[in-house]
Amino acid sequence: MRLHAPEGNRALLITTLAVPLTGWTVHVLALHRRLAAARKDLAAARMDPLSGLAGRPELLAYSERLLCTQHRDALHVLLLDGVGFKAVNDTYGHAAGDAVIQTIGRRLARWSANRQAFPARLGGDEFAVSVVLPPATALTEIAGLREQLQQPLQHEQHTLRLDVSLGIARAVDLPGESSRRILRGADTAMYKVKKGRETFPYLATRADAYADTVNGRRAGRRGAASLGRAA
Repeated sequence: MRLHAPEGNRALLITTLAVPLTGWTVHVLALHRRLAAARKDLAAARMDPLSGLAGRPELLAYSERLLCTQHRDALHVLLLDGVGFKAVNDTYGHAAGDAVIQTIGRRLARWSANRQAFPARLGGDEFAVSVVLPPATALTEIAGLREQLQQPLQHEQHTLRLDVSLGIARAVDLPGESSRRILRGADTAMYKVKKGRETFPYLATRADAYADTVNGRRAGRRGAASLGRAA
């Protein structure tokens, strides 16, 4: 014989079961919101407060992920170093130097926003970009970026002339290498252009990626950022 619960009791049972379920759902949603806020705070904490860009660890992680995708052969790592940055600080003061860093950060972010790209500040006046570019237009786009970065900057009553040295390393030229090694190649390429040993645009070779280092740093490097020991 089947027993039927009275209609009122059934409604009470459903309501009783629904209350803890609703409470749990609210708890889970609140937890998700707290985790999302924590991730956002962590990401913000990793951003360089002056340039608004991420740092070297995030750049390497982004590049490493791209090396594991179908975009590997289109990956370009660019390393940019300011020319005459110390002179700006010495002549116009550190506020002017900060304005230069902020401007470069904004210009890199704007250029990267329209591409599959990740810009970063490595330290001092040194920046890098990991970007996927079509081989047919890559060098033209990179030259356009260089031109944008070198546009004069108005700071107070002064016109600051910006100049950058830019090195390029392509993953397709360095098969099987890690993001650290590719960044090392871009750094060496930039240094050669800066010292006049090569002309822009210069593409890093395997020899550049394995250039001699002192304590994990490219010989002759004076910047605040270290590329670390290659993996």
